[in-house]
Amino acid sequence: MTELVHRIKVFVFRFRGAQPDYLLLRGAVPESFWGPIQGPIGFGEKLETAIRREVMDDIGISRPVDLLDLHQPGRWLVGDEEVIEWTFGFRAQPDQPSLQLSPRWSAFRWALFSDAYPSLELEPDRAAILRLHTLLNVA
Repeated sequence: MTELVHRIKVFVFRFRGAQPDYLLLRGAVPESFWGPIQGPIGFGEKLETAIRREVMDDIGISRPVDLLDLHQPGRWLVGDEEVIEWTFGFRAQPDQPSLQLSPRWSAFRWALFSDAYPSLELEPDRAAILRLHTLLNVA
C-alpha cells in the first residue's frame, strides 16, 4: 500500500528596488545543494500554517508581506511513498533583520534571479522559481 506524503517548498523573496532577491539555503548535510525552504505538512495541518511554521523554524521570519501559491504541485513515487509537493512564494520585508538560521541549514544567500536560477540543482525548483519570477514581474 502506498503512503501519501504532503510537503511544501517555500521560495522566500524580498524587493530591494525594482528586482526581487531570492533566498537560497544550503543543507547542513555533506553534498547538499542550494534550494528553498522545504518541509512536511502535518496531518490535518493547513498549507498556510505549515508554510509559516517552516519559515519561522528555518529562518526566524514570522509573517509574510504576501504569500503566493505558485499553482505548481509536484507529484512522484519514492518507494512506497507518493509525495505531493506544494510550492509557494513568501514575500519578506525588504529590511528584514538578520535571519536566524536553523541548524539543518549550513548557509544562506540572497540572489537575483540571474544567479538564483542556475544555482538550483533540481528541475522542479528551477521551474518554480521561474514561475514565481514571472508572476512578480507581471504584477
